Amino acid sequence: IYADPAKRLELYFRPKDPYCHPVCANRFPTSTMLLRVTRRSKKKQQLDPEQQIQPEVRFEMEILGIVTTVYKFQGMSDFQYLAMHSGPDGKQTSMYDKVLMLKPEKEEFFNRDLPLYIPPPIFSRLDTPVDYFYRPDIQHRSGYNNPQVSGENLIGLSRARRPHNAIFVNFDDEEIPTKPLDAAVQNWKKVCTNPVDKKVEEELRKLFEVRPVWSRNAVKANISVHPDKLKVLLPYLAYYMLTGPWRSLWVRFGYDPRKHPEAKIYQVLDFRIRCGMKYGYAATDMPVKAKRSTYNYSLPITVKKQGSHTVSVHDLKQGLGSAGTSGAKKPPSSRYKLKESVYIFREGALPPYRQMFYQLCDLNVESLQKIIHRNDGTESECTERDGWCLAKTSDDLRDSMSLMIKQIIRSTRPALFSNTTSSEDGKEQLAYESGEDEDDEEEEEEDFKPSDGSENEMETEILDYV
Repeated sequence: IYADPAKRLELYFRPKDPYCHPVCANRFPTSTMLLRVTRRSKKKQQLDPEQQIQPEVRFEMEILGIVTTVYKFQGMSDFQYLAMHSGPDGKQTSMYDKVLMLKPEKEEFFNRDLPLYIPPPIFSRLDTPVDYFYRPDIQHRSGYNNPQVSGENLIGLSRARRPHNAIFVNFDDEEIPTKPLDAAVQNWKKVCTNPVDKKVEEELRKLFEVRPVWSRNAVKANISVHPDKLKVLLPYLAYYMLTGPWRSLWVRFGYDPRKHPEAKIYQVLDFRIRCGMKYGYAATDMPVKAKRSTYNYSLPITVKKQGSHTVSVHDLKQGLGSAGTSGAKKPPSSRYKLKESVYIFREGALPPYRQMFYQLCDLNVESLQKIIHRNDGTESECTERDGWCLAKTSDDLRDSMSLMIKQIIRSTRPALFSNTTSSEDGKEQLAYESGEDEDDEEEEEEDFKPSDGSENEMETEILDYV
């Protein structure tokens, strides 16, 4: 527990009872000393038998060390659930010898008729008292309307998401939007209150004129804009594709990539770095480490999570776009910009994350572009799986890219391949490992880290705009 600062210390009052619910202690830093105090008493010589003489007491103190961390039990004890059964006469009978298997048992042990005993997994997620401030019906100002909440999601674990008014389009939808929703226009006009925001809007308009389809990471790498402000700006200028070869991408209003064969170069490629013992290296040997792992997961009762920095509407109005602050370590023109590696694939360089969503035009390798343009001028049909490309084009691209990455790892870590075969067949099926990692090449620590804004999973991006 001490090795992980995020965990809480658990105390079990009945350690041998697996159904015992613990109390938890929080971790606190301190600067105190650990003392050893010895009390020594010496009896004085007694001359008069009737006279009582107090012994001479002397204390000796020794500093053993410095204490830097303490654990304090500040929470309340939870209910305890004993493995007991109440008989018809009200007598309690222990069931521990019936429900706990302390040694290998025969089949008869499992076929016995026993009273039903299902202990609850947890009684409460909180161990500190919480005040409930019950209030009568709130009187809202005129013009307020309650948010639309479906019946199936009426009771939830969190508040309803704030809508960003993005338009979502499926591949099989017949029509595509030509203008944003009125609410999206009003949202952007509300936060666009300074010249910096006007400039960001014009820069994004020019990007969509040059290239009608963009990924959010590609936009972040070309424009310095705060991620929270970009959530409001993108639905103002483009719609979001949910399915098909342009899924997870933002498309300029009025442009339908399904009708233009030249939109082939804007299709998305879901690429995941392959790893497995067939290639001589496991997931733990990957130069690109996963950001999340199931091995590090803990229950909420044993974890204290760090609070994230929230941005208010007031902050957005003050020009968080790209103005920054006077004490920023990076120039305002590039404060929120991401590196090109978050959306461009180059030969000889490893992707920053194990899972990447590349647009085909951003694969800057000549051999990959030859695979993409194999059917130039002969595109006849746009399919949901391959778009305007030939069938299995994505598979061929992944195989070639995986072979390039294997060669990079071979050159940087030759010891991993000392006992492997010389086969370099890129078409072998390997275990996929996906995830994200914060960029380790950041030289400076600041309030905003560009890697924090690099969500490379479609589901995450969709939830930002629902």
